[in-house]
Amino acid sequence: MSTSSQRILSLYRSYLREVRRLPHVYLRQFFRIQGGDDFRSAMQTRSDELRKTKLKRISRGLRRLHAANAGDYTAFDRTLDIAYGRVGKLRWELLEPLLSDPNAPLPAMILPGKRNLDPPVYSAELAALLTSGNSHNTRPLEKRHLVFPPCLPERAKLDSEEAAMLGPLSRRREVNLRWRFFRSECKKVHPPLQISERPPAPDQDTITFSASPRSIGFQDTTVLQDQKMQQRSEETLQSNPFDGNLPVRWLRRRYQSLLARIPLLTRRPPHKDKSKPLYDVQLADNAIIPAKPHTTRLRAIDSGDMPWICDIRIPDKSRRR
Repeated sequence: MSTSSQRILSLYRSYLREVRRLPHVYLRQFFRIQGGDDFRSAMQTRSDELRKTKLKRISRGLRRLHAANAGDYTAFDRTLDIAYGRVGKLRWELLEPLLSDPNAPLPAMILPGKRNLDPPVYSAELAALLTSGNSHNTRPLEKRHLVFPPCLPERAKLDSEEAAMLGPLSRRREVNLRWRFFRSECKKVHPPLQISERPPAPDQDTITFSASPRSIGFQDTTVLQDQKMQQRSEETLQSNPFDGNLPVRWLRRRYQSLLARIPLLTRRPPHKDKSKPLYDVQLADNAIIPAKPHTTRLRAIDSGDMPWICDIRIPDKSRRR
């Protein structure tokens, strides 16, 4: 066995040791599979420079796992973001089905006779995410921006004064600007883990749909439900869903902050005067939003909180005199 292969296997054993220390079964499964793919790719790479680059990325991930297991909240939050598709390859796999709508009609051609240069089509799910503040870290879009992006000059409107004075905007440039705006805004959206369906109210005059919501990501799995169960509630006070030596209270706070980055996309039936379903974007009730630290109600102190309070050192004011 070559020295390079021995180094990769040694690094792989260290990686597996850190994965086994992760506090939840889903995290261990995810990073075990991801690590196996990464190390297998590094072993099969013939180019020394490319293998060195891959090993450097793997080593960086190993250091992040070690810091997360040691209680570094920045590294642990990054680990959760990778595992739940907030960043990385899984994020684009969750978002990709929403970037198109197979049931939507073809858009009006901007360049006659060239369907490959059609403008982007916003699916109903993606439009709900783009116009909601619960799926953004930045300011959400307005609905009119989906029809006429703010990056387009007024010359794109044929009846505008600028178009009459300077001439209409190039159609090819308009298509390019629309696609550039579409891609840049999609990068700002947190994709949902699944799409749920809200039943209509008994007294609501609505249309029912026989087809279920589109299957994306973790649809028909219990990953989202398991993630919600990590939160502190009356049912889980006596049980500990985590493994390892990290404090349970600290882990629950990390998962609560993760919930603020996972939008809940829910389909609800429309009224009879509308033919398309409507989508609501919400956050979990117990999510901790960084910009709104008091969105959750403070609960009463119990016996599990007393050790944390006793560890707080009150400064002695007599020493300052």
